[in-house]
Amino acid sequence: MTLRIAGIELGGTKCVATLGDGEGHVLEQTTVPTTQPDNTLPALSAILADWAGKAPFDALGIGSFGPVGLTPGTPDFGHITATAKPGWCDTDVLHTLCAPYDVPCHFDTDVNAAALAEQRWGAAQGLQDFAYVTVGTGVGVGLIVNGHATRGLGHCEMGHIRVPRLAGDTWPGHCPYHGDCVEGLAAGPAIKARLGQDHVHDIPADDPLWDSVAHALAQMCHAMLMTTGPRRILIGGGVANGQSHLRAMIERHVRASVAGYIPLPEETFILAPGLGDQAGPLGAIALGLNAMEEQAR
Repeated sequence: MTLRIAGIELGGTKCVATLGDGEGHVLEQTTVPTTQPDNTLPALSAILADWAGKAPFDALGIGSFGPVGLTPGTPDFGHITATAKPGWCDTDVLHTLCAPYDVPCHFDTDVNAAALAEQRWGAAQGLQDFAYVTVGTGVGVGLIVNGHATRGLGHCEMGHIRVPRLAGDTWPGHCPYHGDCVEGLAAGPAIKARLGQDHVHDIPADDPLWDSVAHALAQMCHAMLMTTGPRRILIGGGVANGQSHLRAMIERHVRASVAGYIPLPEETFILAPGLGDQAGPLGAIALGLNAMEEQAR
C-alpha cells in the first residue's frame, strides 16, 4: 500500500506543502506566501485538511525556519522562537498544524529536514557525516553526525558564528544580532545591503564581492571540518544556486584555509544538493517518515 506522508516546509519567504509517497515522489504540492502567522498557518492547515479529507495521511513532518524549540517537554517545543522575522517570535507551529491529526508528527529545522532528504534520496546517500548549507534569506546549516542531526542546548546555528574576515574587508555586516557573522556577510539581504542592489542575481560573477562572500562561507566550512568532520558539504539556497561559480570559490578558500592540516577528499566535496529546490519540501516528508519509524521501534 502506498504511503501518504504530508510535509510542510516553512521558509522565510514562502511555505511549501507537499504530499509524498515515502519514496521521494511528490503526489501534490502547493506554495503559500510567508506573511504573518495568522494568515500563513490557517492557509497551510486548510491544505492539510483538504488532503486528509480525500484520504488520511500516515504521518506529518514540519521543517521550519528558526530558531525553533526542539526539546520535548519545554514550553517552546514546536515553536519558532527568537526569529528576526517580524511577527513570528514565539509562534506555536507544531501544535497548530498537527493537533487535528492522530498520526506520527516530527518537527525540526528546515535545514535539518533538507539534509535528511538528501541522505535518503539525494547527494548524501550512503553518508553518515555530512552538512547541508542553504545560502538565501539567511545562512542555515544542517549538520548530520553519525546519521543524525546534531542536538544539544539548541540546534545548529553555524550561520551565526563569527569568522576571520578577508584581509581589507571592513564592512560591518548586516545581521541584527551579530553584525558580521557569516549570515551578516553572505546571506542575500546582506549582499543587497552591501551593494545597494535589489537583486543578487544581477551581480556579475567577477564582482570582488563574491570573494568576500566565498571567504566567509569557507571559514564556516573550515570550522565544521575541524569539529564534526563532514565528508561532504552540500550548498544550496537562492544565492548559491543563482551563482554557479560560488561553490568552486568556496572550496578553493576552504582548501587554502585548512592548509593540509587534515586530509580533505581529492575529489570535489562541496557540491550542489542532489534534490535541487525540492530538498526542503522533501525534507518535511523525510521528517514524517522518521516519525513513523521512531513510533514503530
